[in-house]
Amino acid sequence: MARKFIDCREFPSEMNCSVALSADSESELLEAAVQHAVTVHKHADSAELRSLLTSLFHDGTPPVESPRKA
Repeated sequence: MARKFIDCREFPSEMNCSVALSADSESELLEAAVQHAVTVHKHADSAELRSLLTSLFHDGTPPVESPRKA
């Protein structure tokens, strides 16, 4: 299975979160992303959150430079 990632830098937030997470499996990445979203961003763990996070996964590894447009 190819490496996958999700990158908070893609989304504007008040805290300007710069965390990017990657893993070798979607299930491992999803658990890490949910934990981050709940703990840091105060989202509630729900089926909707998990579906949204999964839809934001990319193949590969996070870029060094922020993907966020200035």
